[in-house]
Formats: sequence, C-alpha cells, structure tokens
Amino acid sequence: MSFALLRSQSRPALAVIERQARALCSTLAITDFSPKTAGKTTEKKAYLQHCQPGKSFVSTSVRKYSKKTAAPERAYNSDSDSDSDDERDTTPRQRQRKERVFHTPERNMGNSEFWRRKMRTLHGVLDVNKDGVISYDDFMLLTEKFASLGHLDVKAKNEFRDIMRTTWESQWGEITPYNLVTVEQYLTEMHHVVNDKDLKKKVHRFLPYLYRAVDKDRSGSISLNEFKLFFRCLGLTEENAAVSFAVIDKNGDGQITLDEFVKLGKDFFVSEKEAHVSRMFWGPLVDH
Repeated sequence: MSFALLRSQSRPALAVIERQARALCSTLAITDFSPKTAGKTTEKKAYLQHCQPGKSFVSTSVRKYSKKTAAPERAYNSDSDSDSDDERDTTPRQRQRKERVFHTPERNMGNSEFWRRKMRTLHGVLDVNKDGVISYDDFMLLTEKFASLGHLDVKAKNEFRDIMRTTWESQWGEITPYNLVTVEQYLTEMHHVVNDKDLKKKVHRFLPYLYRAVDKDRSGSISLNEFKLFFRCLGLTEENAAVSFAVIDKNGDGQITLDEFVKLGKDFFVSEKEAHVSRMFWGPLVDH
C-alpha cells in the first residue's frame, strides 16, 4: 500500500520531468529522448555534455527570421550630420537625379570682357566732372542736369534726387568727399549687383526719372532730338546720339517709349550678348 501511494504521488512529478526532458532534447537536437531510452550510452553522453550541474545551458542553434517577420530598417534621420546620407543613393539613376537637383551650378553673370567694357563705359558717363572717379557730387550734378533739361517741377526733382541718393547709399555707402569709386571698384560692385537677385531688380529704378527729364514735350515718347539732349547731359556728342538712336529704335518709328527705354537701360546691365541693341544705350563703348 505504501508503494502504491508513493507511485501515485510521484507520477505527476515524472510527467513534468518527462516534458522538460523532451523540450531540452528538442533544443539540443537529441532525438527520441525519453525515460525509456535514457539509458542508451550515446544519448546519455549528449545529455550530460549539455546538462552538467553548475554549467549554464547555451543554445548553439541559429535563429532564422523569415522575410515576412524581418526586423524593420531603422528610420532615416534627415537631420543627421553624417556623410552616410549620400550613400543611400546607390543606383546611377539616383545619383544622377541628385546631382541634377542639388549640384547644378547657377550661371554667373558679368565675367565676359564685353560686359566689363560696358561697365567701364558707364563709369565714364557717371564721372560727370571727369576726374577719373565717381563721387556723390557726380550723382548730384547728373541730377541737376536732367532736372534742368526736362524742366522738372519741385516734386519730381526731389523724387529724382532721393532716388539718386538712395542708389548711392545702397551701393557705395556714406556720403563724404572721400568716398570715391574707381573703375575697378565699380566693376566689382556691379558684378555683385547683377548676381544678387534683389539688387538686380533695382539696378534700373532711376531710369524712369531720366525718361521724364528727356521727354521734354511730355508726349509719352522720346524723339531723336530729345535723345540728343539726353546724350548732351551725359557729356556725349549729337553724333553719338544719332548712331545709338538708330540702333535702339528697333521698329524704326523714330520714337522710344518709356517701356522700351527702361527695358533697354536694364538690359545694358544684365545682357552679355554683344549683338544686343542695349549695348549702345549709354553711347559707344570704350575700347578697353
């Protein structure tokens, strides 16, 4: 009776031990291990090698992930300073697209000798007193000449003077007798102006005031005779005016409208085409 009682109590424990042994053998790739076959020599050795007391068990099997349950790739951090961002574009098409979008160099204006000739020509025109440099006094002398030529009223004359003053301060700084602009300084500054998006839009803003001064009869267009007066204020000859007018008057109607005048004056600064009619806007170009 005692034996039967002991057997009945040990049966659940044996079942637990049997389940643990089967799970362990399955992990260790030991086939058909059970209490009935535990006495076999080869399987016992394998069991003892992995289950010796005092030693922890380490599985030697390699866990394989299926394609469906693969670990997700780490999210791309666009704020990273790492150079590895460029390595993500691995295909030639991706690299070509990125170079086209981010590495296309912008066209730099004002590098041709023709453009430099035009700027040297204008420097000579703006040097009203012909001392070899441009000063604020030259700007004011030019303003007075055109104001007198066009018989501008007080309001228009003050507006013209304010525009010339603002133009000087924005480009050349303070108004002093010692702030003198040489030819090379003028070339450098105008190169910066035509390559700056905001400054480029303002390069011609004084031209409408010149037009109002030249359009002496207020007809809304400039005739050849009025254009000669314009050149006279610039210190150029009437012959120069006749040649320039013939080139600028593209449609041959003998008149230049405000839009034509302003556009040609602006194109003089921003165009590098030698055949463009705007090249004659400020008279014949200097040779060097």
